[in-house]
Amino acid sequence: MEILLLHHSLLAPTSTTKTTRFTPISHQNRDSQNPPLQRKITRQWKQERGFDHKNRYVDCTALVRALSRKRMPHLAQELLLEIKSEGFLPNGSTLSALMLCYADNGLLPQAQAFWEEIINSSFVPSIQIVSQLFDAYGKMGYFDGVSKILDQVSSRDLNLLPEAYSLAISCFGKGGKLELMENTLKEMVSRGYIVDSATGNAFVSYYSVFGSLTEMENAYGRLKRSRLLLEKEGIRAMSLAYIKERKFYKLGEFLRDVGLGRKNVGNLLWNLLLLSYAANFKMKSLQREFVRMVEAGFHPDLTTFNIRALAFSRMSLVWDLHLSLEHMKHEKITPDLVTYGCFVDAYLDKRLGRNLDFALNKMNLDDSPVVLTDPFVYEVLGKGDFQSSSEAFLEFKNSREWNYRRLIALYLKKQYRRNQIFWNY
Repeated sequence: MEILLLHHSLLAPTSTTKTTRFTPISHQNRDSQNPPLQRKITRQWKQERGFDHKNRYVDCTALVRALSRKRMPHLAQELLLEIKSEGFLPNGSTLSALMLCYADNGLLPQAQAFWEEIINSSFVPSIQIVSQLFDAYGKMGYFDGVSKILDQVSSRDLNLLPEAYSLAISCFGKGGKLELMENTLKEMVSRGYIVDSATGNAFVSYYSVFGSLTEMENAYGRLKRSRLLLEKEGIRAMSLAYIKERKFYKLGEFLRDVGLGRKNVGNLLWNLLLLSYAANFKMKSLQREFVRMVEAGFHPDLTTFNIRALAFSRMSLVWDLHLSLEHMKHEKITPDLVTYGCFVDAYLDKRLGRNLDFALNKMNLDDSPVVLTDPFVYEVLGKGDFQSSSEAFLEFKNSREWNYRRLIALYLKKQYRRNQIFWNY
């Protein structure tokens, strides 16, 4: 922190240097990139920090990180040369910072060279450093580099190998490299390492995003055979895959297989099940499963009520909307913009705009508009016209200065003008 503060004034005025992937920094390039600033930084660092002549290794980690954030890998290189010219060497932490500096700035051969220097020395890289290096390589699409590092860690039998496998699986998965992810997992298991819950769930999630439904289901089957539970993020990922393919019957089967009685994921499973029925407006099944949810000891939340409210609104079931609102009050759940939109859209669709006050008077119109409904609802049912219009309007306004009363009045005025234009033609 001390070094960062000392050099902040030196780094601030410098322009960003563009770097090209796989382009090494030559001495000519380095000398042409503001040499006075380079000398000023190194001279200032030596004066303030100094070299410890009793210790062969020096630590300038904080300064290298600051240069990396400022996109100045050439200055980090100059600092390294200055250290070596004084007969000293960077310590392990500084080497790691230099490696990440190059990797984050797209200079992958230099980063790889520093990595090999680290593992061939007495320094042992931390798993955090490996994680950051994998992230940088993944962003650049340099997955061969990730595989190479994993092989090097494996050949040296370092203690961080199990965690390195998990990080590599995640890196390949994020990049959509399912075959590399699959092979890494198999290699991990063949070496006798146990696949933990986080890695297993990530494995399923990446197949949900980048694989077919069949591949995703096979990955989920393997997770179950390993006696690992599919956690919240995995459930969401698989459900979203079914939703995007409009496979709502399969979604329902999957949710029941996971177990609707699970309490550790809240109302997620039940809400998704209700959504699978609301998608095709199977109103009787929707109501039946809602009752079963309550009987099973689950308390409906805002998303639960808004799934039903959106279905009621699209079907113009105004009375059911009122009953749902009374139930919300009983559960002490405050409506959000989605709830208000369900009432506004339903009344206007049935040309009952003049009676809208009857419903709205039971709600607090002076609240500031908020949206608290789980976004996966919109993947199935979309957004109502009032909600979409209000969100577009509030993007350019301070929502705290507005309330539901003003939003509804503005929307009704717009609808009135639209109708006037229609009838004039």
